[in-house]
Amino acid sequence: MKRGLAVYAAAVYAFLHVPLLILAVFSVNSSRFTAWQGFSLHWYGAMFADRDLLEAAGNSLVIAVVSTALSTVIGMLAAYVLWKRSSAWLAGGLYLSLVTPEIVTGVSLLALFQWAFRYLDLRLGMHTVILAHLSFSIAYVVVVVLARLRGFDPSLEEAALDLGASEFGAFRRVTLPFLAPAIAAAAMLAFTISIDDYVITSLVAGVDSETLPMVIYAMARRGVSPVLNAVSTTVVLLLGTVGLLSERLRRA
Repeated sequence: MKRGLAVYAAAVYAFLHVPLLILAVFSVNSSRFTAWQGFSLHWYGAMFADRDLLEAAGNSLVIAVVSTALSTVIGMLAAYVLWKRSSAWLAGGLYLSLVTPEIVTGVSLLALFQWAFRYLDLRLGMHTVILAHLSFSIAYVVVVVLARLRGFDPSLEEAALDLGASEFGAFRRVTLPFLAPAIAAAAMLAFTISIDDYVITSLVAGVDSETLPMVIYAMARRGVSPVLNAVSTTVVLLLGTVGLLSERLRRA
């Protein structure tokens, strides 16, 4: 039984990761085609020389950092409120946003922005992408932080209040340090989801706010280029590292 489970697990991991390994191998192939002709970092050099890719990567980083910072603060406070005063309606609305298809979320946000822009002198751009990413990142932050809060003993806050601390002081000195690993893990998760999003971003982005996934998709439609292998490998390594750190912090 144990041997069968080990074989099954190995097969699943191979199915998930062998394509990524092949992608990484051909990112250092000197040939443009899927035939190995020698080791070369030429495609990584071409990646860093592509101005459109660099601009899109910069946009993705700005959007991810800003939306992550805002969603972490808002989501952490929202999780604390839900923990203090649980509400089935609010919790249900939170999980509903997690299971709603991205295309539905993107279209609804686009309709909202178009309605709002009738009264505001604004256009689609970086600000609309940040607001869109904020709308789905908050839910992930709340879920991670709330899971940590369920293991917190409320009597610790009560003891701090009995010793003369204010409610904010008890939260800052007792609760917040306990939540720190979960907050960091939630921030990394929000960052990963933000920088990886394509569907919602493509619907609410302006002409000057293209992100890296949008540029990669446009390049892929013109034909698979070895530069895409280099870009994809870099993204997988960076986001994989962030994901592993997030999981370690979540379990801390």
